[in-house]
Amino acid sequence: MGICYTVPNASVGVVERFGKFRTLHNPGLNCLWCFCGVGDVLAGFESLRLRQLDVRVETKTKDNVFIVLVVSVQYQVDRQNIEIAHYRLSNAEQQITAFVFDAVRASVPKMNLDDAFEQKDEVARTVRTELSEAMSGFGFQIQNTLITDIEPDANVKRAMNEINAARRLRDAATDRAEAEKILVVKAAEADAESKYLSGTGVARQRKAIVDGLRESVMAFSDSVEGTNAKDVMDLVLLTQYFDTLKDIGANSKTNIAFIPHTPNSVTSLRDQVRDGFMQGMLTTHQ
Repeated sequence: MGICYTVPNASVGVVERFGKFRTLHNPGLNCLWCFCGVGDVLAGFESLRLRQLDVRVETKTKDNVFIVLVVSVQYQVDRQNIEIAHYRLSNAEQQITAFVFDAVRASVPKMNLDDAFEQKDEVARTVRTELSEAMSGFGFQIQNTLITDIEPDANVKRAMNEINAARRLRDAATDRAEAEKILVVKAAEADAESKYLSGTGVARQRKAIVDGLRESVMAFSDSVEGTNAKDVMDLVLLTQYFDTLKDIGANSKTNIAFIPHTPNSVTSLRDQVRDGFMQGMLTTHQ
């Protein structure tokens, strides 16, 4: 006679006879044959699915900072060693956890805190290599190991954030000072350029005035006999003097203007204007 049963998908049934491993039953309908209550016995099932175990490991770095690493181990039973996996280990997760603790605490204490963050992939590869070598003898394959989280102590995390904030504030202050320096330098350069252009414009204006007066004096001397350049210059200056008085009086925004109005003052004005023209000519030629 026999007993029929089903094996779930992605699993195998472990069959024993008289307490000794006999065979494996694949997923689907299977039968156990027995006679007078003696025969094959279903010892259990062994899953072939990929499983994941998350292990939280607390350890210390080289610079004496305690951190908690979350190591995710993805493993499954080796199809070629199902019998070994079923009988050799009573609790595979506890065994994997022990090996993970040993591997992590052997590698992380050699690193500083910053290196632990930067080289977490290297730590994961080290754990996987050592774990694969250890678990292969128990009929398990380690498919992958991942460092999914690194948690420093809360006080250390706060200090790291404060250091980062201070560094960013210092960089911002440096950039702001550099920007203000550039603005000051550019303003000084613009002011110097403006003064240079203003001086050039004044020099050209004086040269144009001198050239115009020279032409006027020469034309007047040629047209009126008996006059010399001095007489013509006095006449031009007197005309300009009265034009200036006219413009001052015509300006609505002018309140009071104190101007000496005597023949001597006109002569003094002439001398001052002549001296100014001479200086303007010297400046232009230089």
